[in-house]
Amino acid sequence: MARPKPLSGFPELLPDERIVEQAVLDTLREVFELHGFGSIETRAVEPLAQLSRKGEITKEVYVVRRLHADEADGDELGLHFDLTVPLARWVLEHSGRLQFPFRRYQIQKVWRGERPQEGRYREFTQADIDILGQGELAAHHDVEAPLVMLEALERLHERIGLPPVLMHVNNRKLSEGFYRGLGAEDTPAVLQIVDKYGKIGAEATAGLLVSELGLSAEAADKCVQLATIRGGDAGFVEQVRSLGVTNELLEEGLGELVALVEEADRRVPGRIRADLSIARGLDYYTGCVYETELVGFEKMGSVGSGGRYDSLASDGRTAYPGVGISLGVTRLLGPLLARKQFVVSRPVPTCVLVAVDGEETRDRALEVAAALRGRGIPTEVAPRADKYGKQIRYADRRGIPFVWFGPLIGEIKDIRSGDQQPADANDWMPDAADLHPRVLPSE
Repeated sequence: MARPKPLSGFPELLPDERIVEQAVLDTLREVFELHGFGSIETRAVEPLAQLSRKGEITKEVYVVRRLHADEADGDELGLHFDLTVPLARWVLEHSGRLQFPFRRYQIQKVWRGERPQEGRYREFTQADIDILGQGELAAHHDVEAPLVMLEALERLHERIGLPPVLMHVNNRKLSEGFYRGLGAEDTPAVLQIVDKYGKIGAEATAGLLVSELGLSAEAADKCVQLATIRGGDAGFVEQVRSLGVTNELLEEGLGELVALVEEADRRVPGRIRADLSIARGLDYYTGCVYETELVGFEKMGSVGSGGRYDSLASDGRTAYPGVGISLGVTRLLGPLLARKQFVVSRPVPTCVLVAVDGEETRDRALEVAAALRGRGIPTEVAPRADKYGKQIRYADRRGIPFVWFGPLIGEIKDIRSGDQQPADANDWMPDAADLHPRVLPSE
């Protein structure tokens, strides 16, 4: 059989890379649960009509069908491209058994049929948090959600050396109110064009607003001027007002964005910045919107995004407004792993290899391993009863730091230092730093 070729856009991590990924996921779960978010998992597929009902995403969806399916099999299905649309369906199905505001986190695979490139994959892991209300949801949750995600990212910075992040924030009410004040009728279309500002620049953005939407050159220029406004404090408000556009929705959005920026400045100084070019292309967002980038790795683009949505989930009688933010775990880690941004203390979970004197004494080695595992020490037994030198070299190649010789009361050797001491498998413990693999920033 010929060596198989990898499928582009479907990353498969090596064991040491998986250790880094698991450290990230464990930290995310820890922080999310500290803030009261409960875990859910939704099915991988949704009806295609549900996936494509909001925003221009049809081209990104992988369609799923049985090999021998026919037209009578029902709705066409697609793999979910994010975790927000499935959440909306899930909440409608289970609303009678939920307490609101409902706080959920979800760490799961998603699929997008786009062209693979660095940081862009066809299959990847996302980590989401969302807070949903029943009928209404207080505005303070729009501040809470991004701060929880920033806390998780700060913890990853401290623990494993993840580069620091900067979250860019805007408010759709601010943008839409501004466009309405200019007389633009199709504000979602304006938002979708402005969302391209960072990629195509000011001149091209203004040109599209004029050619595709029929805005006047003056109105298009003001839309571009709005998108250039940045600020780490409330000073951006005066820059917006200096453009001379007035609208009630604009003022509401300004107030909400100021509340977010000021609270973030108190809680995580320097980690949030008002950026009025952020629009988020999907049209279900209705309030604050967020995009997060790694400092020093800005060319990777946004690694985490989200915002407020008031009408994504509704059963016709009751709306379930929400706010959430998604972290692209694979998108975040893929380029950093390729650059050897992290060092793993060892590529296997095993802390101790129990040497085997001979196959006739393997049961004794298994007894030692069971005693060590019973106290939480990751242990494996040598696969062959080779000479001790070969068994030590086997442990060294695997990255296992300790080798056990003899019965329950035997000897333990640290093969890194060469130190060998008497030990009892019922009470010996390695240093905490050696018990499990650790993720360290590269030098």
